[in-house]
Amino acid sequence: MSGIIKHRIKWLFGLLALLIVLQTLLLVAVEDLTAFQAFYLTTTTLATVGYGDLSPQTVAGRASTIVVMYGFGITLLTLIVSDFIEFRFYKRERILTGRWVYDMKDHIIIINTPRQGGEQYFSRLASQIRAVPNYETIPIQILTQQFPNGLPPELRDVGLTHFHGSGSDPAALKAVHAGGARHIILLAADETDSASDSLSFDIAHRLSESKLSSRLTVEVVSDQNRPRFKALGVATIIRPVRTYPEIMVRAVISPGSEKVLEDLFNYQQDHPHRYDIELDDLTWSDIVSALIRHSIGTALAYIDHNGEVVCHPEPTEEVEGKGLIVLVKSTETPEVEVLIEALDRYRAFIAKWHDMQNNAKDMP
Repeated sequence: MSGIIKHRIKWLFGLLALLIVLQTLLLVAVEDLTAFQAFYLTTTTLATVGYGDLSPQTVAGRASTIVVMYGFGITLLTLIVSDFIEFRFYKRERILTGRWVYDMKDHIIIINTPRQGGEQYFSRLASQIRAVPNYETIPIQILTQQFPNGLPPELRDVGLTHFHGSGSDPAALKAVHAGGARHIILLAADETDSASDSLSFDIAHRLSESKLSSRLTVEVVSDQNRPRFKALGVATIIRPVRTYPEIMVRAVISPGSEKVLEDLFNYQQDHPHRYDIELDDLTWSDIVSALIRHSIGTALAYIDHNGEVVCHPEPTEEVEGKGLIVLVKSTETPEVEVLIEALDRYRAFIAKWHDMQNNAKDMP
């Protein structure tokens, strides 16, 4: 339908341009006018403004002007305006119902919609994506069978668009230009039902056939199904964590980081543990080194004497506080005494090293 309207508008513009050229040539031939004057008189006549500074003087010129203005000009312009308005209404209706095909490339496609809280999830996900450097203006399109009456205003306001269809439909994947996407996010149809992995696998398989697996991030409900997706060459596999779309963003932008975040949530391998101990006389780099040297874990942050959690302090900053947060193995969480002993040993090591340095300076 849009193609027909566009073709008709182009044809009418072509006919209008031909009419302007013919009338301009005729006026130059029968009137005492230059080419520019004839063109000016023709266009003002077609626009029905009639300034009166120029006018045809011959019978032939006046007759052709009447024919051009009433016989063709007004009719053609009316048809063009009418078709343009029709096209605008048609486009608006298609956009609202998710049937407009956008000319997109290097964009992000999100397939499926969460069963609950889809609007809030998409809004937060879009804001998190656009907060990433170089992703501030990236187009984001949702391929979904939800929102048949149009996207909610809050999603349109953040620049999201949608296409009404299924990821298992090749025509729908073509309509959202999957081949030109920078990233493709495949959400689980039901984040609580492992059966939805079958639908996700079908969609992932179609994308792999188009050699798009390397751009695909898939939510997989059951860990047992992960090998099937890995066999397709899917770039990133992640559990559905709808309350934290930030994890999905990290999975898309920084593949691999989602494994660290998932591990923190599921408590299976590593987890952050708080140790209430007095901290002084050591820099942050000393603390990090001491814990790694004694196979305790990785220091993430410390708690100062005001109770504030300080993340990523300067390496050379001397730490004074009352607690330490450490990423430790969940299967063998060290006791606080082990941590205190490791820090004391490191203090002794640092003191001995400084003594050696001072003795070396005193030697002749």
